[in-house]
Formats: sequence, structure tokens, C-alpha cells
Amino acid sequence: MRWIDVVAFVILWGLALRNGPRTWMWMCGLILGALSLPFWIVARRQLGRSFTVRAEARQLVTRGLYARLRHPIYIFGGLAYLGAFLALQNRGVLAAYLVFSLVVQSMRARREDRVLEEHFGRAYRDYRLRTWF
Repeated sequence: MRWIDVVAFVILWGLALRNGPRTWMWMCGLILGALSLPFWIVARRQLGRSFTVRAEARQLVTRGLYARLRHPIYIFGGLAYLGAFLALQNRGVLAAYLVFSLVVQSMRARREDRVLEEHFGRAYRDYRLRTWF
């Protein structure tokens, strides 16, 4: 996680926890965020020095969460933010986040896949066959 992710996440969750009535949407968001955040942190730590903001091919990480998922930072970060947006209980903001997140994260994942395949070739193609998104 980058420092900007931490700041944005803390602010968003601060707003969500103070926001309105405690409905099913708020509770689902709270649970989703609480379950996703630790996996997001673990994914980031497992990536170690291979983590970059822009797609670079430093090392092919295939251990831990990366043994089953190619992009666990995108998955669990997206779910943690989804939880926060659910807890805000604003359907318009939630819908905008879903569209934005799906478009941006899929573009980032495809770009990362291209860079890693160009650099690691067959090893990365084999890895893709063994993993999900």
C-alpha cells in the first residue's frame, strides 16, 4: 500500500463509521472492509521490493496469496474500498466507484500482465495458467 492509499482509506472509513444509520448496507460494508484489509496488507508485504506504482518486471512473485491470485493487491484493495463505499450508504457514489474501479483495475492488471509476460515469457504464461485474476 502506498501512503496515499492509507490516507484515503483512513479518511473514507472515518466518514463511513460516522455516517447515518446502521443498516444492512453499513454492516456489510464494515464486514467486507474488515475482512479485506488484512489480505490487502499481506499481499503488499508479500510483493516486497517488487511493488511499484507503474508496472515493472523486477521479480515474478508466486508465493503466498500470489500462488493463487495474480493481482491480490487489486482484488483485496478494491474489496476494502468497496466495503467503505457500502458503509457510506450512498448508492450513487457506490455505483460510480464500482464502474471506476472495474475499469481502472482491469486496465492496470492487463498492463501489468503485458509487462510481466514480455520480461518473464514462458514462466509468466505458466504462472497465469495456475492462477486466477
